[in-house]
Amino acid sequence: MIHPTAKIHPTAVLDPSVEVGADVEIGPHCVVGPNVKIGARSRLIHLVSIVQNTELGEENVLYPGVVIGADPQDRKFAGEPSWVKVGNHNELREHVTIHRGTSGGGLETRIGDHCLLMAGAHIAHDCVLGNYVTLANQVLLGGHTVFEDHVGVGGHTAFHHFTTVGRFAFIGGFTRVARDVPPFMITEGSPSKVRTINKVGLRRNDFSEETMQWMKDAHRLLFFEGVVREEAFERLAEKGPIPPEGEYLFQFMKRSEEGHHGRALQP
Repeated sequence: MIHPTAKIHPTAVLDPSVEVGADVEIGPHCVVGPNVKIGARSRLIHLVSIVQNTELGEENVLYPGVVIGADPQDRKFAGEPSWVKVGNHNELREHVTIHRGTSGGGLETRIGDHCLLMAGAHIAHDCVLGNYVTLANQVLLGGHTVFEDHVGVGGHTAFHHFTTVGRFAFIGGFTRVARDVPPFMITEGSPSKVRTINKVGLRRNDFSEETMQWMKDAHRLLFFEGVVREEAFERLAEKGPIPPEGEYLFQFMKRSEEGHHGRALQP
């Protein structure tokens, strides 16, 4: 079903099963395959391909060369029905690619709301991105990668499959990420290393000065002095109450340490 207020260029090709919401714009030479839903006020500028089995929310903008819903690049994939589900208010720049899920990852690749995926970013099968995620140019996500909310990534950074990135983390450009990335921190390098707290990101999101100071103390003990996690948090608890963000950091690191090669999600 195509909403009567949608604007579809005569050169666009849509499968008869496509559902198009109100005020959607589909530009020249776009191709939209079967089992696709496009939410209200979304724009496909031109030369966009939505291959199949994709749900696109409202007010998304897809730039030329974007490809969503293609088969996953996974040798175990056997053609099982799987999906890409994208939220609202996302901007997908030129040549972003997002592949469908597999039976080994819940059959879905998911993108949250208010994400900016810059040119050439690749989201592999079964990845999950939260809200307000920003990926710079040519960022590559291996399968089953999970990004929590408010994550930023510099250009040409590559993520090993099954890695998890904690909320409000920032990863510098050209970083090789093979282990989980702790929340609230800036990580960079090859191999990746935690450098400092994400001070700019935390301030932009109204974290208190007390919480930021606690994070600085935690960073010094955990990543500069190399104190083991349990002892570091015992020392921090002796100085005063641990904020909720600190408890979250503790549990995040605990799961990562218990996972395979520092990846909590690795089977």
